[in-house]
Parts: sequence; C-alpha cells; structure tokens
Amino acid sequence: MGKFSGVLIASDYDNTMVYTEGALKSGGPLPSVSQENREAVEYFMAEGGTFSVATGRALPSFSRVREGVPMNGPTVLFNGAAIYDFAQQRYLYTAFLPESVRGHICRLLEDLPETALEIYHDDDSIHAINPNEITYHHLHLTHSPTVALASMEEVPSPISKLLFEEAEPRMTALREYIARQSWSTEYEVVPSNPYLLELTARGANKGGMVRRLAQMLEIRQENVYCVGDHANDIPMLTFARTAFAPANAIQPVHEVPGIHILPNCWENAIAAMIAELDKRY
Repeated sequence: MGKFSGVLIASDYDNTMVYTEGALKSGGPLPSVSQENREAVEYFMAEGGTFSVATGRALPSFSRVREGVPMNGPTVLFNGAAIYDFAQQRYLYTAFLPESVRGHICRLLEDLPETALEIYHDDDSIHAINPNEITYHHLHLTHSPTVALASMEEVPSPISKLLFEEAEPRMTALREYIARQSWSTEYEVVPSNPYLLELTARGANKGGMVRRLAQMLEIRQENVYCVGDHANDIPMLTFARTAFAPANAIQPVHEVPGIHILPNCWENAIAAMIAELDKRY
C-alpha cells in the first residue's frame, strides 16, 4: 500500500508523454520517454498508483515502444477501440468497427478517390489505401508493417479503426464530406493531429474506454486523472476528476473545463503532473 493506492493516471503517449510530432513531420529519429518522466512514473507506481497509456496507436505500433514506457496498467489502444493487457498478452475488451463501414468507405473513395487511409486490425497487420507522404512518415513513426491494397473489398476483418491521412486543404474537405453523410453519426470521427483523422465505432473513444478500465480496476472516478494534448483526448479529459494537458496542447484542450496546464511535452509534463498529485495525496 502507498499514498497512490486506488489512483489511476491515463496518459496519452504521442506529444503528451513523448514529443513525436517532429519525427512525424521530418521522418527523423524517434524520441523516448525522458528520464524525468520515467522516474516520476516509477515513483507513482511504487506508491501504489496505476499508470496506463491511452493512445490512438494500434497494437503493433505501440508494442514497438512499450518496453520503453514505465506502466503497470492495461493500455487503451486504437483511440478507444480496445483495452489490451500486455502482462497477459490479450485483449480485455474490444469495440471494433461494424462490417457496414466497408460500404461507407467504398462510397467515400468513389467520391474522393485519392484519399489516403490506413486500416487497423486486432492483430499485427495494418493495410493502406492510396498511401501518401504523410502515410510514410506515420509508418516511420510507428514502425508498423503495412500492406498496400487497392480497395476496401480486399481488407480483411475485423477492422478496429480507420485512420485518414491528409494535409490541408484536403483534410478540411474530407471532414466536411464525412459530416454531410447520414452514416457519420454511426462512428466516432475525431482528429488526433492536424494530418490524422480517426474513425472508430460509436462510443469507442478514450473517455468510454478509460471509464471501463477504471471499472475493471475498481478505481473510483474521483481517483482518475487523465492527461492529453489533442481532440481525441477530450472525452477522457472530461471524464477525469482532474484533467491535465501539456502547454503544447491544441486550443480546444486548453478550454476543457477545469483543465490544469502543465509545461510543454518536451519539458517533462508528466513529471510535473505527478509532482502536483504528490501534493494532493
């Protein structure tokens, strides 16, 4: 037992725990968790706390950085489409996309034929349609094996999430197109950075999965703290007792009610968060 027993921290990974935006843009070397953040998380866990990552990454891409991440709780993957336990090497819960998504995306590709997207599955496979420069930079970031396909008909099941990859102004046009479709309400559609747009099953978001994770761990909502930097983190930030964000977070995250702004991601935001919690308990 320690001062943080019964406390859960759910942290975003990219650009919250580790600054990876530069590598995504340039294709440069990938950073790792800083010593300051690592020591803070290890202290939190030694005092009985549960530290989990809630990421938009798929299982294969997060698996490649998992060994460098201090954590002792299950991981929310696919932007909220699954909870995975690395200790048991199995999914604890999944909320993957319905098969009807194929028809919707086929029509989208008929109307916007050059749209680039990655299709994620529950295993170690990722498929890509119309890969572009952003796709290749993203694959450098995740180091995930990817197979290019010509159409959605070739994509195997099950599909955990879709990731659209476009720069402006094409990204705005894509978001506006999806918003006009009657089927758009059947999914969660949220950006995870300016170039990436996530599509998951309705209700499969970080907020819903962190809630489910807390229930699994029998941790009360009043002892759940979340930290993130982008729009896909807002559902879990609004669920948390207290929401935190690095200073580099987008403006809508800064506007979450009650948000506590930390130093920038590259200035050890996670260590600063845990130092604040250390004063509360």
